[in-house]
Amino acid sequence: MSNTAINANATSIPMPPLGLGTFRLTGQTVIDAVRGGLSLGYRHIDTAQIYGNEAEVGQAIAESGVPRAELFVTTKIWTEHLAGDRLIPSLRESLTKLRLDAVDLTLIHWPSPGGAVPLTETLDALREAKRQGLTRAIGLSNFTVAQMREAIAHVGVGELATNQVEIHPFLQNRAVVDFARAQGLHLTAYMPLAYGKVMSDPVLLDIAAGHGTTPAQVSLAWLLQQGFAVIPSSTKPANQQANLGALTLRLSDQDMARIATLDRGERLASPDFAPAWD
Repeated sequence: MSNTAINANATSIPMPPLGLGTFRLTGQTVIDAVRGGLSLGYRHIDTAQIYGNEAEVGQAIAESGVPRAELFVTTKIWTEHLAGDRLIPSLRESLTKLRLDAVDLTLIHWPSPGGAVPLTETLDALREAKRQGLTRAIGLSNFTVAQMREAIAHVGVGELATNQVEIHPFLQNRAVVDFARAQGLHLTAYMPLAYGKVMSDPVLLDIAAGHGTTPAQVSLAWLLQQGFAVIPSSTKPANQQANLGALTLRLSDQDMARIATLDRGERLASPDFAPAWD
């Protein structure tokens, strides 16, 4: 795998730009996916408390034989654990499941629904978790411009490693992207393949044909060339291997411009407790 790495703010731990997502993967499926990905060279593994697979991810990591120092592991705190007295105990439970002394990055998975828990309280608890050595960096997920602004005002942008948000050719999330870039806040793109919808898009198919590659590689390369990290979920070794090709695929300015026209605001992750999107 490429040695190229994104130095996430707030930490000297390099976040590999192409990671392995585990959303919707459970049981033996996630064990096989993580074990297979690690054998192919993936070193960035993304999970979350609500995924219900931290124990299986931990098992796969433990059985892989990959040295801990080579791995970048992210988990996310669920909304029920955002209160100051619940966050650290929940993170300790996650670490037990993952069989790790610390994770590299801990994110607020979603802003507290309805603002039930003040963001400042959650951020303070995250900073305390970092001080205690339970996580090497902290960050955000699914945060709007207003919520990013509030987080930055409280802890400073240098304390926030990333904001993990949905970005793919059909949801380019430009307000969030523009604000984050202006502030110097790194972004991680989840659902980068739009649940596989990129595979049938005529523009992406045409660009892929011109490069002798796949629409999935094109979508990932488009995101990587913009400086985002990407965490596609894949259970098939052939797809995992193919996705790694995005690290070396270079799209032309014309390719990038054509993909920019595909934005149609097609958001795939918007639960009823989601914030008011930008």
